[in-house]
Order: sequence, then C-alpha cells, then structure tokens
Amino acid sequence: MTTGDFGKKPHRRFNPLTREWVLVSPQRTQRPWQGKVEKKSEPAGLQYDPTCYLCPGNARSGGVRNPEYKTTFAFDNDFPALLPEVQEKPAQANELLVGEPVAGRCRVVCFSPRHDLTMARMSQGELRGVVDAWTTEMQSLEKLAWVRHVQIFENRGALMGASNPHPHCQIWAASATPNIPQRELESFEEYRKRKSRCLLCDYLKVETEEKERIVCENEAFVAMVPFWAVWPYETMIVSKRHIASLLDFTAEEKNLFGSMLGRLTTRYDNLFETDFPYSAGLHQRPSGGGEYPGWHFHAHFLPPLLRSATVQKFMVGYELLCMPQRDITPEQAATRLAELSETHYRERH
Repeated sequence: MTTGDFGKKPHRRFNPLTREWVLVSPQRTQRPWQGKVEKKSEPAGLQYDPTCYLCPGNARSGGVRNPEYKTTFAFDNDFPALLPEVQEKPAQANELLVGEPVAGRCRVVCFSPRHDLTMARMSQGELRGVVDAWTTEMQSLEKLAWVRHVQIFENRGALMGASNPHPHCQIWAASATPNIPQRELESFEEYRKRKSRCLLCDYLKVETEEKERIVCENEAFVAMVPFWAVWPYETMIVSKRHIASLLDFTAEEKNLFGSMLGRLTTRYDNLFETDFPYSAGLHQRPSGGGEYPGWHFHAHFLPPLLRSATVQKFMVGYELLCMPQRDITPEQAATRLAELSETHYRERH
C-alpha cells in the first residue's frame, strides 16, 4: 500500500517514536453527529482581570501576591503535583506491586502580563521572550542533581483542563523519566544503532520530499501533521538541525522557534475562528548528564477539536481498550491547516 492509497479506506499507521499503531477510518468523515456539543471558546476580553490570580499585582489562590511584572513571570506552582523532597526508595515486597518515590519541582510561566495575549497574537519579540524564559528555567532546573527530565507544556483552554485563561504554561522537573519520553528515547537509540542515523532526521527528509503533511516551515523548523497523528489536527514541530534541547539553540534558532509557535497557533485559531484549545509540549533529551546522540528536538501539539469549534474528538471505547482511531487523514488535516491565513482572524474582523 502506497501513501496514495491511504485516502479512502481503513488502514493503520505506525508511530516509530512510540512504536504504537493508530487506526485511520477516512470513510467515517460523513457520519452524522448527535453527541456532545461544547460551548464555543470565547477569547479573554480584558488586558487585565482583577479576579485573575495570574495577572500582575493580584493575589494567587495560595495567598502569594504577584509582582507587577512587565514581561514573562515564573514562579513555583502553589499546588504542585511533585515535591522536591527526595525520599528513600522502599523495599519491593512483590514484583506485581511495584512503586517508588518520585521527586520533582513544578513551575508556572506566565507568557505576558496581558490577560488576553495568547501565543497566536504575540509579537516576535514577545515570543522570543517566552523561549528565553523556557531556556532559563531549564538551565536552573537542570542544576538540581536529582533531575532526570524536564517537561515544558501548555494546556490551553477549558477543554484541556486549563484552570485559568491567562496565557501560561507549566514546567515539571522530575527525578524519573516519564513513560512517553522514555519510549521515544528507546526508539531513537534503537534506530540509531540499527541505521547509524537519526530517526527524525530521516523522517524529516521524507516529509520535505513528499510535502503532503507540511503545514509551514522556516529556516530552522518544520511544522507538520505527522503521518501517524492520533488527534484530528495534531501537529509536530521538528528542528531541521540535529539538536537535542533548547539549550542547543542558537540565538537565531530561538527567534525562529518563537516565530513558528506564533505561525502555527495562529493557524489553529483561524481554523474554526476560536481560541483553539490544545495541549502542547517540548520533547527534549533526558536531564542529568549522559550522551543521547540519537535524540532529536521536537514539540507536540495535541488539540481535541474535530469538526468545528464546538465538536471535539473523544478518546473512548475502542480508543481506550484497543488503539487510537481517527477519521480525517493526516494529509487532509495538513492541507487544511496549510491553506489558512497567518493573519489572526480577530485582526481581520
């Protein structure tokens, strides 16, 4: 089966990063929808919200008052999922009942003092400021001897569980490598040993030759709908240069990565003319030293919307019990995203 045969009939596609399959059912795109319809996401209407616990000068829910910050602002999460105290590992009583302590530090980064300024509407300089803040946070967290993984991620929108609309992200540093980065690490290393090349370098070469799934690109990064995408409008940003983390970026690559974040999120907002919800995160090499020659920097964007601003994709039934399934093909999704304007819809109307 060639890629040209994938457009109309059910098939499955292999994800070489996680070594899992996804079922694609393009014939289901015409099925009627009588399921749940969400309320359309409305953009924040205020530059400053006196009730927002992330706006400058306001008290957070834990009681600490924010400074009158003017650019990015980072602080320790008031309700962290991980704690920095490193506990002793308990004795294992049974091979089927295995547990171990995990230490961590959880940080929050507000992108801007403005309550309404999302990545899609930030200037090039403001986006560079976000990338710089991520770099500074990673440098600081990796000085902790016990840190083995740093995850930078953003949950945007109520559909993705964001508890506050003020544009911000989280950074969790942990004493253990989580499941998905560990699977990717094993895939990178297995491919390098088998091929003596980089998995994503080779994949990027295929995508730039076929040009079926590329959304946009610049001198240093490519944004695409991966061949194995699970979510309807899932995308991945991959560095053109073989680098492993933010700490490897040149000054120009920081500018270009910020630009790519703005261009991609603007397309998302323009797709259904709404503040497009998503979970997004950077996947970087493990922390704590060591050599990881196979690791290649990339970022994932995982948005839930399917048909419109009010109809989302649910991961239920077959997806939870067997394997992920999608209706529209990655090629269809990429074409639609690539054709969208890079001028934000709110600026056009």
